[in-house]
Amino acid sequence: MKNWSLSAWVAGFLAVLISYCGPLVIFIQAAHVGGFSSEMLSSWIWAISIGSGVSGLALSLWLRMPVITAWTAPGTALLINLFPEISMAEVVGAYFSAAVITAVIGVTGYFERIVQYIPKGIAAAMMAGILFQFGVQAFQASMDLPSVVFAMLGVYLISKRLWPSYTVILVAITGFLLAYLQGHTQLDTLRLEWGTPIFTMPEFSLKVFFSFTIPLVVVSLTGQFLPGMVVMRLAGYNAPSRAVVTGAGLASMVVAFFGGITIVLAAITAALCTGKESHADPEKRYVAGIASGVVYLIGGTLAGSIVLIFSAIPAALVSALAGLALIGAIVANIRLLADDLTYIEPSVITFLVTTSGMSLGGLGSAFWGVVIGLIAYWVLRMGRVTKRS
Repeated sequence: MKNWSLSAWVAGFLAVLISYCGPLVIFIQAAHVGGFSSEMLSSWIWAISIGSGVSGLALSLWLRMPVITAWTAPGTALLINLFPEISMAEVVGAYFSAAVITAVIGVTGYFERIVQYIPKGIAAAMMAGILFQFGVQAFQASMDLPSVVFAMLGVYLISKRLWPSYTVILVAITGFLLAYLQGHTQLDTLRLEWGTPIFTMPEFSLKVFFSFTIPLVVVSLTGQFLPGMVVMRLAGYNAPSRAVVTGAGLASMVVAFFGGITIVLAAITAALCTGKESHADPEKRYVAGIASGVVYLIGGTLAGSIVLIFSAIPAALVSALAGLALIGAIVANIRLLADDLTYIEPSVITFLVTTSGMSLGGLGSAFWGVVIGLIAYWVLRMGRVTKRS
Protein backbone atom coordinates (compact mmCIF):
# COMPACT_ATOMS: atom_id res chain seq x y z
CA MET A 1 0.00 0.00 0.00
CA LYS A 2 3.05 2.29 0.19
CA ASN A 3 2.73 2.81 -3.55
CA TRP A 4 -0.68 4.44 -3.11
CA SER A 5 0.57 7.76 -1.81
CA LEU A 6 -1.69 10.79 -1.43
CA SER A 7 0.66 12.89 -3.58
CA ALA A 8 0.26 10.50 -6.51
CA TRP A 9 -3.53 10.64 -6.24
CA VAL A 10 -3.47 14.42 -6.01
CA ALA A 11 -1.27 14.58 -9.12
CA GLY A 12 -3.67 12.32 -11.02
CA PHE A 13 -6.65 14.38 -9.89
CA LEU A 14 -5.00 17.65 -10.94
CA ALA A 15 -4.15 16.20 -14.36
CA VAL A 16 -7.84 15.48 -14.97
CA LEU A 17 -9.00 18.78 -13.48
CA ILE A 18 -6.70 20.71 -15.82
CA SER A 19 -8.10 18.76 -18.78
CA TYR A 20 -11.66 19.60 -17.76
CA CYS A 21 -10.79 23.26 -17.19
CA GLY A 22 -8.87 23.63 -20.44
CA PRO A 23 -9.27 21.19 -23.38
CA LEU A 24 -12.87 20.33 -22.45
CA VAL A 25 -13.81 23.98 -22.95
CA ILE A 26 -12.78 23.69 -26.61
CA PHE A 27 -14.95 20.59 -26.94
CA ILE A 28 -17.93 22.50 -25.56
CA GLN A 29 -17.28 25.37 -27.97
CA ALA A 30 -17.28 22.91 -30.88
CA ALA A 31 -20.64 21.52 -29.73
CA HIS A 32 -22.10 25.05 -29.55
CA VAL A 33 -20.86 25.91 -33.06
CA GLY A 34 -22.31 22.67 -34.39
CA GLY A 35 -25.65 23.35 -32.70
CA PHE A 36 -25.75 20.04 -30.85
CA SER A 37 -28.03 19.33 -27.90
CA SER A 38 -26.97 19.01 -24.27
CA GLU A 39 -27.71 15.29 -24.48
CA MET A 40 -25.29 14.86 -27.37
CA LEU A 41 -22.64 16.95 -25.61
CA SER A 42 -23.10 14.74 -22.53
CA SER A 43 -22.44 11.70 -24.72
CA TRP A 44 -19.29 13.35 -26.09
CA ILE A 45 -17.98 14.05 -22.58
CA TRP A 46 -18.91 10.54 -21.47
CA ALA A 47 -16.98 9.08 -24.41
CA ILE A 48 -13.77 11.08 -24.05
CA SER A 49 -13.76 10.62 -20.28
CA ILE A 50 -14.35 6.86 -20.38
CA GLY A 51 -11.87 6.44 -23.26
CA SER A 52 -9.19 8.41 -21.41
CA GLY A 53 -9.94 6.67 -18.12
CA VAL A 54 -9.86 3.09 -19.38
CA SER A 55 -6.80 3.54 -21.61
CA GLY A 56 -4.77 5.44 -19.00
CA LEU A 57 -5.73 3.06 -16.22
CA ALA A 58 -4.96 -0.07 -18.26
CA LEU A 59 -1.65 1.20 -19.69
CA SER A 60 -0.42 2.46 -16.31
CA LEU A 61 -1.16 -0.89 -14.66
CA TRP A 62 0.34 -2.90 -17.52
CA LEU A 63 3.51 -0.86 -18.08
CA ARG A 64 3.95 0.23 -14.44
CA MET A 65 4.48 3.77 -15.69
CA PRO A 66 2.40 6.96 -15.23
CA VAL A 67 0.70 6.87 -18.63
CA ILE A 68 -1.69 9.84 -18.78
CA THR A 69 -4.10 9.81 -21.69
CA ALA A 70 -6.61 12.45 -22.74
CA TRP A 71 -8.46 13.66 -25.82
CA THR A 72 -6.78 15.77 -28.50
CA ALA A 73 -7.51 19.45 -27.91
CA PRO A 74 -5.98 20.70 -31.20
CA GLY A 75 -7.93 18.01 -33.03
CA THR A 76 -11.13 19.27 -31.40
CA ALA A 77 -10.26 22.77 -32.57
CA LEU A 78 -10.43 21.51 -36.15
CA LEU A 79 -14.14 20.85 -35.69
CA ILE A 80 -14.96 24.50 -35.13
CA ASN A 81 -13.80 25.37 -38.64
CA LEU A 82 -15.82 22.50 -40.13
CA PHE A 83 -19.13 22.86 -38.28
CA PRO A 84 -21.94 23.13 -39.20
CA GLU A 85 -21.13 22.04 -42.78
CA ILE A 86 -20.48 18.42 -41.75
CA SER A 87 -22.93 16.16 -39.95
CA MET A 88 -22.44 14.30 -36.68
CA ALA A 89 -22.46 11.00 -38.59
CA GLU A 90 -19.57 12.25 -40.75
CA VAL A 91 -17.72 13.40 -37.63
CA VAL A 92 -18.09 9.92 -36.10
CA GLY A 93 -16.88 8.40 -39.38
CA ALA A 94 -13.82 10.65 -39.26
CA TYR A 95 -13.17 9.77 -35.61
CA PHE A 96 -13.36 6.06 -36.34
CA SER A 97 -11.15 6.31 -39.44
CA ALA A 98 -8.54 8.30 -37.53
CA ALA A 99 -8.65 5.74 -34.69
CA VAL A 100 -8.10 2.85 -37.11
CA ILE A 101 -5.17 4.61 -38.77
CA THR A 102 -3.66 5.39 -35.35
CA ALA A 103 -4.07 1.79 -34.16
CA VAL A 104 -2.48 0.43 -37.35
CA ILE A 105 0.46 2.81 -36.97
CA GLY A 106 0.84 1.64 -33.39
CA VAL A 107 0.63 -2.09 -34.15
CA THR A 108 3.10 -1.89 -37.02
CA GLY A 109 5.54 0.17 -34.96
CA TYR A 110 5.77 2.90 -37.60
CA PHE A 111 4.96 5.77 -35.23
CA GLU A 112 8.47 7.06 -34.76
CA ARG A 113 9.31 6.58 -38.44
CA ILE A 114 6.27 8.48 -39.71
CA VAL A 115 6.76 11.55 -37.53
CA GLN A 116 10.28 11.88 -38.92
CA TYR A 117 8.86 12.53 -42.40
CA ILE A 118 6.79 15.50 -41.20
CA PRO A 119 9.05 18.50 -40.50
CA LYS A 120 8.49 19.70 -36.96
CA GLY A 121 8.15 23.28 -38.12
CA ILE A 122 5.32 22.42 -40.53
CA ALA A 123 3.39 20.41 -37.93
CA ALA A 124 3.94 23.08 -35.28
CA ALA A 125 2.84 25.83 -37.67
CA MET A 126 -0.41 23.99 -38.43
CA MET A 127 -1.12 23.58 -34.72
CA ALA A 128 -0.23 27.19 -33.99
CA GLY A 129 -2.57 28.30 -36.77
CA ILE A 130 -5.41 26.18 -35.40
CA LEU A 131 -4.92 27.34 -31.82
CA PHE A 132 -4.31 31.00 -32.72
CA GLN A 133 -8.00 31.78 -33.03
CA PHE A 134 -8.64 30.61 -29.47
CA GLY A 135 -6.00 32.95 -28.10
CA VAL A 136 -7.64 35.82 -29.97
CA GLN A 137 -11.08 34.87 -28.63
CA ALA A 138 -9.80 35.21 -25.07
CA PHE A 139 -9.36 38.93 -25.57
CA GLN A 140 -12.42 39.37 -27.76
CA ALA A 141 -14.37 38.03 -24.78
CA SER A 142 -13.15 40.99 -22.73
CA MET A 143 -15.70 43.17 -24.52
CA ASP A 144 -18.49 41.25 -22.77
CA LEU A 145 -16.84 40.63 -19.39
CA PRO A 146 -13.90 43.05 -19.16
CA SER A 147 -13.34 42.88 -15.39
CA VAL A 148 -13.57 39.09 -15.32
CA VAL A 149 -11.32 38.49 -18.33
CA PHE A 150 -8.59 40.93 -17.27
CA ALA A 151 -8.63 39.55 -13.73
CA MET A 152 -8.15 36.07 -15.23
CA LEU A 153 -5.25 37.41 -17.30
CA GLY A 154 -3.67 38.92 -14.20
CA VAL A 155 -3.96 35.65 -12.31
CA TYR A 156 -2.56 33.82 -15.35
CA LEU A 157 0.57 35.99 -15.38
CA ILE A 158 1.14 35.82 -11.62
CA SER A 159 0.53 32.08 -11.31
CA LYS A 160 2.64 31.40 -14.40
CA ARG A 161 5.48 33.13 -12.56
CA LEU A 162 4.94 31.54 -9.14
CA TRP A 163 2.89 28.34 -9.52
CA PRO A 164 3.07 27.30 -13.20
CA SER A 165 1.67 23.80 -12.60
CA TYR A 166 -1.59 25.24 -11.24
CA THR A 167 -2.05 28.13 -13.65
CA VAL A 168 -5.12 26.82 -15.49
CA ILE A 169 -6.85 25.79 -12.28
CA LEU A 170 -6.27 29.16 -10.61
CA VAL A 171 -7.43 31.04 -13.71
CA ALA A 172 -10.59 28.91 -13.88
CA ILE A 173 -11.36 29.45 -10.17
CA THR A 174 -10.85 33.20 -10.58
CA GLY A 175 -13.15 33.38 -13.59
CA PHE A 176 -15.90 31.27 -12.01
CA LEU A 177 -15.76 33.18 -8.70
CA LEU A 178 -15.91 36.65 -10.26
CA ALA A 179 -18.66 35.62 -12.69
CA TYR A 180 -20.68 34.34 -9.72
CA LEU A 181 -20.11 37.45 -7.60
CA GLN A 182 -21.15 39.68 -10.52
CA GLY A 183 -24.32 37.69 -11.13
CA HIS A 184 -23.36 36.20 -14.50
CA THR A 185 -23.99 32.57 -13.53
CA GLN A 186 -27.11 30.43 -13.28
CA LEU A 187 -26.14 27.98 -10.55
CA ASP A 188 -29.78 27.26 -9.69
CA THR A 189 -29.90 25.01 -12.77
CA LEU A 190 -27.23 22.65 -11.41
CA ARG A 191 -28.21 19.13 -10.37
CA LEU A 192 -26.78 15.63 -10.32
CA GLU A 193 -27.14 14.12 -13.79
CA TRP A 194 -25.54 10.99 -15.20
CA GLY A 195 -23.81 10.77 -18.55
CA THR A 196 -25.81 8.87 -21.16
CA PRO A 197 -23.96 7.58 -24.25
CA ILE A 198 -25.72 8.10 -27.59
CA PHE A 199 -24.73 5.75 -30.40
CA THR A 200 -24.27 7.36 -33.83
CA MET A 201 -23.91 5.32 -37.01
CA PRO A 202 -20.86 6.62 -38.90
CA GLU A 203 -20.86 7.99 -42.42
CA PHE A 204 -17.69 8.16 -44.48
CA SER A 205 -16.89 11.03 -46.83
CA LEU A 206 -13.79 11.50 -48.96
CA LYS A 207 -13.87 15.26 -48.42
CA VAL A 208 -14.13 14.88 -44.65
CA PHE A 209 -11.35 12.27 -44.77
CA PHE A 210 -8.91 14.76 -46.29
CA SER A 211 -10.13 17.90 -44.50
CA PHE A 212 -10.55 16.39 -41.03
CA THR A 213 -9.38 12.77 -40.63
CA ILE A 214 -5.87 13.26 -42.02
CA PRO A 215 -5.21 16.54 -40.12
CA LEU A 216 -6.60 14.86 -36.99
CA VAL A 217 -4.12 11.98 -37.33
CA VAL A 218 -1.24 14.37 -38.04
CA VAL A 219 -2.08 16.56 -35.04
CA SER A 220 -2.49 13.53 -32.78
CA LEU A 221 0.82 11.97 -33.79
CA THR A 222 3.00 15.07 -33.92
CA GLY A 223 1.25 17.32 -31.40
CA GLN A 224 0.24 14.85 -28.69
CA PHE A 225 1.87 11.42 -28.90
CA LEU A 226 5.31 12.77 -29.82
CA PRO A 227 5.61 15.41 -27.05
CA GLY A 228 3.92 13.01 -24.64
CA MET A 229 6.63 10.44 -25.34
CA VAL A 230 9.29 13.11 -24.87
CA VAL A 231 7.86 14.09 -21.47
CA MET A 232 7.87 10.47 -20.30
CA ARG A 233 11.37 9.73 -21.59
CA LEU A 234 12.81 12.90 -20.09
CA ALA A 235 11.38 11.72 -16.77
CA GLY A 236 13.25 8.42 -17.19
CA TYR A 237 10.45 6.22 -18.54
CA ASN A 238 11.27 4.29 -21.70
CA ALA A 239 7.63 4.05 -22.73
CA PRO A 240 7.09 1.65 -25.67
CA SER A 241 5.41 3.72 -28.38
CA ARG A 242 3.85 0.61 -29.96
CA ALA A 243 1.90 -0.26 -26.81
CA VAL A 244 0.86 3.31 -26.00
CA VAL A 245 -0.23 4.33 -29.52
CA THR A 246 -2.03 1.01 -30.12
CA GLY A 247 -3.82 1.14 -26.77
CA ALA A 248 -5.01 4.70 -27.32
CA GLY A 249 -6.04 3.87 -30.88
CA LEU A 250 -8.15 0.89 -29.78
CA ALA A 251 -9.85 2.99 -27.09
CA SER A 252 -10.55 5.66 -29.70
CA MET A 253 -12.20 3.14 -32.02
CA VAL A 254 -14.73 2.17 -29.34
CA VAL A 255 -15.66 5.64 -28.06
CA ALA A 256 -15.81 7.14 -31.59
CA PHE A 257 -19.37 5.81 -32.02
CA PHE A 258 -20.51 7.91 -29.06
CA GLY A 259 -18.86 11.17 -30.14
CA GLY A 260 -15.46 10.58 -28.59
CA ILE A 261 -12.59 12.20 -30.47
CA THR A 262 -9.16 10.55 -30.68
CA ILE A 263 -7.66 9.50 -27.35
CA VAL A 264 -3.99 10.48 -27.18
CA LEU A 265 -1.01 10.56 -24.87
CA ALA A 266 -1.10 13.71 -22.73
CA ALA A 267 1.93 15.97 -22.58
CA ILE A 268 1.29 19.04 -20.40
CA THR A 269 -0.74 17.24 -17.73
CA ALA A 270 1.58 14.23 -17.92
CA ALA A 271 4.36 16.38 -16.51
CA LEU A 272 2.39 16.60 -13.24
CA CYS A 273 2.40 12.82 -12.85
CA THR A 274 5.91 11.95 -14.03
CA GLY A 275 7.81 14.32 -11.73
CA LYS A 276 8.89 14.23 -8.09
CA GLU A 277 5.71 16.01 -7.03
CA SER A 278 3.82 12.80 -7.82
CA HIS A 279 6.01 10.41 -5.83
CA ALA A 280 9.61 10.45 -4.62
CA ASP A 281 10.16 6.98 -6.08
CA PRO A 282 9.90 6.93 -9.92
CA GLU A 283 8.85 3.27 -9.85
CA LYS A 284 5.76 4.15 -7.85
CA ARG A 285 4.55 7.09 -9.90
CA TYR A 286 2.40 4.79 -12.03
CA VAL A 287 -0.19 5.20 -9.27
CA ALA A 288 -0.77 8.75 -10.57
CA GLY A 289 -1.74 7.24 -13.92
CA ILE A 290 -4.16 4.92 -12.17
CA ALA A 291 -5.57 7.85 -10.19
CA SER A 292 -6.15 9.95 -13.31
CA GLY A 293 -7.92 7.00 -14.93
CA VAL A 294 -10.23 6.57 -11.96
CA VAL A 295 -11.07 10.29 -11.83
CA TYR A 296 -11.80 10.26 -15.58
CA LEU A 297 -14.21 7.36 -15.10
CA ILE A 298 -16.02 9.31 -12.37
CA GLY A 299 -16.16 12.36 -14.65
CA GLY A 300 -17.63 10.29 -17.48
CA THR A 301 -20.29 8.88 -15.14
CA LEU A 302 -21.30 12.44 -14.17
CA ALA A 303 -21.00 13.86 -17.70
CA GLY A 304 -24.51 15.30 -17.55
CA SER A 305 -23.60 17.39 -14.52
CA ILE A 306 -20.45 18.65 -16.24
CA VAL A 307 -22.60 19.88 -19.15
CA LEU A 308 -24.88 21.73 -16.72
CA ILE A 309 -21.90 23.39 -15.03
CA PHE A 310 -20.63 24.85 -18.29
CA SER A 311 -24.18 25.82 -19.33
CA ALA A 312 -24.54 27.84 -16.14
CA ILE A 313 -21.59 30.11 -16.90
CA PRO A 314 -21.38 32.83 -19.61
CA ALA A 315 -20.00 31.93 -23.02
CA ALA A 316 -17.46 34.77 -22.79
CA LEU A 317 -15.95 33.13 -19.71
CA VAL A 318 -15.63 29.83 -21.55
CA SER A 319 -13.92 31.56 -24.51
CA ALA A 320 -11.52 33.42 -22.22
CA LEU A 321 -10.64 30.27 -20.28
CA ALA A 322 -10.02 28.29 -23.47
CA GLY A 323 -7.80 31.00 -24.91
CA LEU A 324 -5.73 31.52 -21.78
CA ALA A 325 -5.39 27.77 -21.24
CA LEU A 326 -3.93 27.38 -24.73
CA ILE A 327 -1.37 30.20 -24.57
CA GLY A 328 1.27 27.73 -23.44
CA ALA A 329 0.53 25.42 -26.36
CA ILE A 330 0.58 28.34 -28.80
CA VAL A 331 3.94 29.52 -27.48
CA ALA A 332 5.39 26.01 -27.63
CA ASN A 333 4.37 25.59 -31.26
CA ILE A 334 5.63 29.04 -32.27
CA ARG A 335 8.99 28.13 -30.74
CA LEU A 336 9.09 24.92 -32.76
CA LEU A 337 8.02 26.85 -35.85
CA ALA A 338 10.99 29.19 -35.52
CA ASP A 339 13.45 26.54 -34.36
CA ASP A 340 14.87 25.83 -37.83
CA LEU A 341 15.72 29.22 -39.32
CA THR A 342 16.79 27.59 -42.59
CA TYR A 343 13.22 26.58 -43.43
CA ILE A 344 11.20 29.09 -41.47
CA GLU A 345 9.41 30.38 -44.61
CA PRO A 346 7.47 27.12 -45.23
CA SER A 347 6.45 27.06 -41.59
CA VAL A 348 5.20 30.65 -41.72
CA ILE A 349 3.31 29.86 -44.94
CA THR A 350 1.68 26.88 -43.20
CA PHE A 351 0.73 29.10 -40.26
CA LEU A 352 -0.78 31.80 -42.48
CA VAL A 353 -2.78 29.33 -44.60
CA THR A 354 -4.11 27.51 -41.53
CA THR A 355 -4.99 30.74 -39.73
CA SER A 356 -6.79 32.12 -42.78
CA GLY A 357 -9.61 29.61 -42.48
CA MET A 358 -9.58 29.13 -46.25
CA SER A 359 -11.51 26.27 -47.81
CA LEU A 360 -11.03 24.92 -51.34
CA GLY A 361 -12.69 21.87 -52.83
CA GLY A 362 -14.40 21.19 -49.53
CA LEU A 363 -11.05 20.79 -47.78
CA GLY A 364 -10.26 22.90 -44.75
CA SER A 365 -7.39 25.26 -44.01
CA ALA A 366 -5.50 22.76 -41.82
CA PHE A 367 -5.19 20.36 -44.76
CA TRP A 368 -4.14 23.08 -47.20
CA GLY A 369 -1.75 24.54 -44.65
CA VAL A 370 0.17 21.28 -44.44
CA VAL A 371 0.04 20.62 -48.21
CA ILE A 372 1.18 24.10 -49.23
CA GLY A 373 3.74 24.21 -46.44
CA LEU A 374 5.23 20.85 -47.50
CA ILE A 375 5.39 21.98 -51.13
CA ALA A 376 7.23 25.14 -50.07
CA TYR A 377 9.50 23.08 -47.82
CA TRP A 378 10.56 20.66 -50.56
CA VAL A 379 10.94 23.37 -53.22
CA LEU A 380 13.18 25.50 -50.99
CA ARG A 381 15.10 22.45 -49.82
CA MET A 382 15.74 21.29 -53.39
CA GLY A 383 16.84 24.81 -54.29
CA ARG A 384 19.41 24.84 -51.49
CA VAL A 385 20.66 21.35 -52.36
CA THR A 386 21.09 22.41 -56.02
CA LYS A 387 23.11 25.49 -55.07
CA ARG A 388 25.42 23.45 -52.84
CA SER A 389 26.07 20.86 -55.55
